[in-house]
Amino acid sequence: MARVVVNVMPKAEILDPQGQAVHRALGRICVDGVTDVRQGKRFELEVEDSVTDEELQRVAETLLANTVIEDFFIVREEVK
Repeated sequence: MARVVVNVMPKAEILDPQGQAVHRALGRICVDGVTDVRQGKRFELEVEDSVTDEELQRVAETLLANTVIEDFFIVREEVK
């Protein structure tokens, strides 16, 4: 059994209004030093060991991310 984490983020060239809103709010709560904020999505999947990396790639690019405007990366962790 494994836990798979898929992190999905807007591509660097895509405007991120939610990240910009958080960045502006930091000033209102007197937090300095944060130069940029990007907001993304995190998916956690519990999968059998038989699920291949190729299948996980297909899941991420067809169901979890809009690959036109988002990048993703997959991390597989063993569950103890």
